[in-house]
Amino acid sequence: MPRAPPPLSALLRRLSSHPSHSYAFHATLLKSSSLSSPIPATALLTAYAKAGLPGDASRLFDEMPARDAVAWNALITCQVRHGRPAAAAESFRGMAAAGFAPTAATLCTMLKACTSSRAVRPGRQVHALTVLACHDDVIMKTALVDLYMSCGCVEEAERLFIYMERPKDVALCNAVLSGYVENDHFREAFLMLGGNEPNGIALTCALSACSATANLAYGLQVHCKVLRCGFDSETILCNALIDIYAKCGRTAGARVVFDRMSGKNVLSWSCMIDGYSRHGHGKEALDLFERMEKAVPIVWPNPFTFLAILSACGHSGLVDEGRAKLHLMKSKYAIDPGPEHYACFIDMLGRAGQIDEAWDLYCSLCANLT
Repeated sequence: MPRAPPPLSALLRRLSSHPSHSYAFHATLLKSSSLSSPIPATALLTAYAKAGLPGDASRLFDEMPARDAVAWNALITCQVRHGRPAAAAESFRGMAAAGFAPTAATLCTMLKACTSSRAVRPGRQVHALTVLACHDDVIMKTALVDLYMSCGCVEEAERLFIYMERPKDVALCNAVLSGYVENDHFREAFLMLGGNEPNGIALTCALSACSATANLAYGLQVHCKVLRCGFDSETILCNALIDIYAKCGRTAGARVVFDRMSGKNVLSWSCMIDGYSRHGHGKEALDLFERMEKAVPIVWPNPFTFLAILSACGHSGLVDEGRAKLHLMKSKYAIDPGPEHYACFIDMLGRAGQIDEAWDLYCSLCANLT
């Protein structure tokens, strides 16, 4: 006897945990005529979105015989997740035309769409809808702060934060702090840090502010706080520490942080190489690059890594080594050099007095562009 199909509830649970198998689940749901109901259809739409198939999600939505507010929200969320803010705005208008009032989830998602596209005017319109609908929780306020900070409207974000009557949580404070750093309001960022118990994100923002202002004294205090709070194993924080020490000329301090890291990624290696490059330590940069190539687990250099090593060779007069790294970039790692890499190499040749080769390379690049 053929085995009976699993009940719909079990099928939907499996669909949620295995979105990569969406096509197979789609076929099963079609056979059982389950897609006539918005609940399984919306679950399948969400699975397509999680699997990175926004086109299939949109087609499924268009074929749904019955749609509710949850289905519209799922479609809008899918479009925002996959970088389609214009499509999300169109769906938002379609939801209203279909007679569905936007929920708090709808408005929060639309604020994310406006944030990603730096669209402050539509964002203000969504803000007005949140006021009309009396959605005043901390999640909505955080989305609004993100919007205004991303669009450079720092004063509006500050007003929302200051006049909020509900208790402020860590996510909202981090949004304000990140916005200050993003908009170069470093004094305000430092003042805010002094009045709050720091967490990993806050400390990363603090180090970014220290790096941008070359404030080593405050950076040392933040480093002490990182150690006391037990965040010294966090890769992102360690990368930020390497960056500030290197920018402030403390390459030895940056190297101590680097050597003590347990989870180095490509940014860790690149930041340390760039730190050596900034201060003319070309040999140390080359030695570190060779160590990176032999690292276990394997770490693949990226275009930024090669720009840092080319710059290091240029500032130290290591023309042959720089030429070899430019060739290695293409031959071993299949990375096409960009204009910035060729500009760095031409500068290297000019510094070494090899004007003819620099001119020939420049002319060949110009010829390839035409």
